[in-house]
Amino acid sequence: MKVFVTGPTGFVGSVVVAELIRCGHQVLGLARSDSSAKALTAMGAKVHRGELEDLESLKSGAAAADGIIHCGFIHDFSRFKEVCEVEKQALEAMGSVLIGSDRPFVITSGTLLANPGHLATEEDRTPMTADDFPRVLTEQGADSLAERDVNTSLVRLSPSVHGTGDHGFVPMLINLAREKGEAAYIGEGNNRWSAVHRLDAAVLFRLALERAEKGARYHGAADEGIPFRDIATAIGKGLGVPVVSKSKEEAAGYFTWMVHFAGIDGPASSKLTRERLGWNPVQPGLLDDMQNGGYFQS
Repeated sequence: MKVFVTGPTGFVGSVVVAELIRCGHQVLGLARSDSSAKALTAMGAKVHRGELEDLESLKSGAAAADGIIHCGFIHDFSRFKEVCEVEKQALEAMGSVLIGSDRPFVITSGTLLANPGHLATEEDRTPMTADDFPRVLTEQGADSLAERDVNTSLVRLSPSVHGTGDHGFVPMLINLAREKGEAAYIGEGNNRWSAVHRLDAAVLFRLALERAEKGARYHGAADEGIPFRDIATAIGKGLGVPVVSKSKEEAAGYFTWMVHFAGIDGPASSKLTRERLGWNPVQPGLLDDMQNGGYFQS
């Protein structure tokens, strides 16, 4: 299959590309820069120049492929609502050339959207609105395309996708603890995060593409729910700093824009994903990876 991949040189996208090529698929990767194009060529992928805000480039890339895996996202949390709107428009552009075909369109979302405060399952539809959390626009966009006969499915990734090169929430928390001299959690720290290794996530994306089950939700959650206190404890141990509880009032000053994520309770099951796709995560869990994966090297 010839697969158009957005975000193909990113932390997750790069291993998705490698997994696709390993399993005999051809990859057409979206590249907005010469360095990205060079990296794609080195991986054995074909290059399609463009970016998420260039809708015509997205349409032509989608039209040239047998399927799409959308891993791209503009990681600018200072304008989070705006970049979520950009993503929704990107989904619409790519999906518009797939209407009425069976070509699979696998879209990245997040488990935290599914059912906060409860063990989220693949059957859950988010109770939140875009005003509550702008990334809801991703799932709304996927559902809208499915209603127009586009073969969409969603891979919901855990808040921690970890592994070599991680620059997501956990490294951000480590940097905060290094800066402030203490690792923190909120209240009792019983709120939970699910987690998945990037290499296991790459296999999940490939399986979702190959299965091409219209309207399906899949969960990239190998660790179902790690108490945030345990993550903070691992950070404290790794840095040799105290581990402290913060009240809700104190938490905003410590975590700043991350306070919502640090306090959310978002465990997620992947039971149905494993049953339907035969997905079997084999990589280290988050706490083991933090201990042995170089997370605390300065």
